[in-house]
Amino acid sequence: MDYLTLKWLHILSATLMFGTGFGTAFSMFFTNRSGNVQAIAVVTRQVARADWWFTTPSVIIQPLSGFWMIRLAGFPLDSPWIVWSLALYALAGICWLPVVWLQLRMRNMAAAAAAGGAALPAPYWRFEKCWTALGFPAFGGVLVVYWLMVHKPGA
Repeated sequence: MDYLTLKWLHILSATLMFGTGFGTAFSMFFTNRSGNVQAIAVVTRQVARADWWFTTPSVIIQPLSGFWMIRLAGFPLDSPWIVWSLALYALAGICWLPVVWLQLRMRNMAAAAAAGGAALPAPYWRFEKCWTALGFPAFGGVLVVYWLMVHKPGA
């Protein structure tokens, strides 16, 4: 695969990863604030699907295409912008993995509450607080990685 095609794939997967993550986080955050159990059940189910269908493949494609481009372009792996990009990507991943676990549990609790016509249980709201808190370092880290990819300081 030539460098420009690989770069296009890298940019596309970065866009899908960030866009899907931000869009689903926005939807779930504000739907949770509505308190509508039926809506929360639907949105948590769709957020879990979007993470598996779009975010997960993008999370895999990003480092593969990134390392391939680094190799093709001849950048040393110890370039500061690459080291920082990898560290921040790892931070985002460390935040994202528990978010996926939380989302799946929240989805299940919301589905059960909606099916039974009940309120969401207290653990749902504890999980929601953790889910929200983990989003800030994850999205912040990815935004800095975008900046590093574009600017490549010190390259």
